[in-house]
Amino acid sequence: MKAPKSFRLHIGIFGRRNAGKSSILNALTQQDVSIVSEVAGTTTDPVEKPMELLPLGPVLFIDTAGIDDEGVLGEKRVAKTMAVFDRTDLGIVVTNFKDWADYELSLIEEFKKREIPFIIVFNKTDLHPEKQDITSQLDSVKIKYVFTSATDNQGISDLRQLLLKSAPSDFIERPAILADLVGPGEMAVLVVPIDKEAPKGRLILPQVQSIRDLLDHNAFCLVVRETELSEALSRLNEPPKLVVTDSQAFEKVGADTPANIPLTSFSILFARFQADLNEMVRGAMAIDSLKPGDSVLIAEACSHHPIEEDIGTVKIPNWLNKYVGGNLLFEHTRGHDFPKNIEKFKLIIHCGACMWNRRAMLSRIMKARQAEVPITNYGLTIAYSLGIFERALQPFPTALKIFKQKPA
Repeated sequence: MKAPKSFRLHIGIFGRRNAGKSSILNALTQQDVSIVSEVAGTTTDPVEKPMELLPLGPVLFIDTAGIDDEGVLGEKRVAKTMAVFDRTDLGIVVTNFKDWADYELSLIEEFKKREIPFIIVFNKTDLHPEKQDITSQLDSVKIKYVFTSATDNQGISDLRQLLLKSAPSDFIERPAILADLVGPGEMAVLVVPIDKEAPKGRLILPQVQSIRDLLDHNAFCLVVRETELSEALSRLNEPPKLVVTDSQAFEKVGADTPANIPLTSFSILFARFQADLNEMVRGAMAIDSLKPGDSVLIAEACSHHPIEEDIGTVKIPNWLNKYVGGNLLFEHTRGHDFPKNIEKFKLIIHCGACMWNRRAMLSRIMKARQAEVPITNYGLTIAYSLGIFERALQPFPTALKIFKQKPA
């Protein structure tokens, strides 16, 4: 099975038009992924290529349009290129010694501002030899660079090695989803409702990833439906270390799980794994300040047609309206679309982002923080609305402490 995007290191390739970005991508992947032409601006939309970059593992290369594109269409292409920063874990700036100037410096500043590791690729070195004043300046500020000529594969091996050395440590040392809460030789019970939103013949990605995480860390895993949880628990010789439920079944699972057994949801686990649990706990606490008529943004990472009982468009709005005691004004966004002006919202509620990498979610949290708008996720919102927030945070002491410290 191919690794999902969320488990891949996202490597964004940036630079001017005709700098050789697409040639570099094709050389790295050893495939004609992107169209290569002497005409500037051939790449219009970001081009994605998943591959295995050994020994690093699964990566996703993203080839972008030139940052110096012009005209009305050019401005739109540049906007799409800038949006790629939001999901880039490791950046590549493709340039050459002849063109090195403010465009490249602006890219460097963007990476620094976002604290994204990056490297400089001086391409076309067969045409434009090294300028030592440039490399000396990069050396003085410890910016990594490499020389290549993509047309004849010169320096591509060096580029691969530099990518391996520059990968962020949090990707190399990927944290567990829930295995650290369970422990080797211990058991977790996963409650998986089979409803309209469950893909026919399959489990949803967070459930699959959680099962694999437990198996990878030598823990036991029991998977049941919410209607079978009570009987399953009664058959165990000793209680499990953790019960994890789909957030939509929180009420029933909470009632059927003894108080001495820790309980949480897949969505809350992913608030920790894919985002920032503590920040999202603070965001959920803002639900108490909502009033009828306030605007709330519900953001979903996947683009799909909502079903009749969709959690984002139907269930969460209903639960929140009931909690607030009146109708809130909900807006919805899907995929990588995200409003530029989010200041009008009193709360942003995001899905678990299981299909994204963590960088994309952290970028959205950063934007929300800059706009001073609280942000949380589906599972935390549901738990708060249903009055089981404290219990759902029991496995996470730091997050629970944040909740308990809220003003009375």
